[in-house]
Amino acid sequence: SSTLLTVADKVGPSSTAADMSGESKKEEFRKYLERSGVIDALTKVLVALYEEPEKPSNALDFIKQYLGAPTSGDVETMKAEKDEMLKKNEELTKELEAVQAKLEAMTTGGEGGE
Repeated sequence: SSTLLTVADKVGPSSTAADMSGESKKEEFRKYLERSGVIDALTKVLVALYEEPEKPSNALDFIKQYLGAPTSGDVETMKAEKDEMLKKNEELTKELEAVQAKLEAMTTGGEGGE
């Protein structure tokens, strides 16, 4: 946690006696990160990465996965699945239209013969 607070200290211009507004902005940003749970979440993911016995080849994907975001591989898989589902939807829509037309023809033809 103290490491992440140090990171938050690095955000913005360096503080001097004449630049107290910059210091207060950094403090407000630090409080915002704490309130919103960002510091806690980042601390947990970095500890998990540190404790990982076999370090992943892509640390950023590890962090994304830990935080619940899709990784680059997940996105490609989802795009392929979406394309497949769109194609299947188009096929089923055409099939439904053909069945509805056939039903309409049978219904219309049946009423005329009565």
